[in-house]
Amino acid sequence: MTDLKTQMTMPHNTLIDHLGIEMLEASGTRVVATMPVDARTHQPMGLLHGGASVALAESVASVGAFLSVADQGMTAVGLEINANHLRGVRSGTVTATATPIHQGRTTQVWSIEIVDEQGRAVCTSRCTLAIIPMPARP
Repeated sequence: MTDLKTQMTMPHNTLIDHLGIEMLEASGTRVVATMPVDARTHQPMGLLHGGASVALAESVASVGAFLSVADQGMTAVGLEINANHLRGVRSGTVTATATPIHQGRTTQVWSIEIVDEQGRAVCTSRCTLAIIPMPARP
């Protein structure tokens, strides 16, 4: 059976999996992941959907926050996220890098930068997470 930390960084049958998000680096202080820009992540005009960028941003922040508190029997759940969409992308891959701004006892705030394959800013986001006791798993 796969442990919870592995499930968080290598998920199956979740939104992360369906969007093709791949975790490249994951720790409690930095998470890097990629996501394809293709039919799964497009809006109707063929551009990267802003919601897909937000899903990527919250995913990397959540994984990082979780990894920073899992050893204490805690987990992280999203409270708020904002995003500024800076550049349209039609194809290729985007890369998200998340780093903590604040890691407190009950909340964490993470900064997420998403760039295209040329390193140009696509989206900047900030995500606030609540730190809660790990719920019992079914």
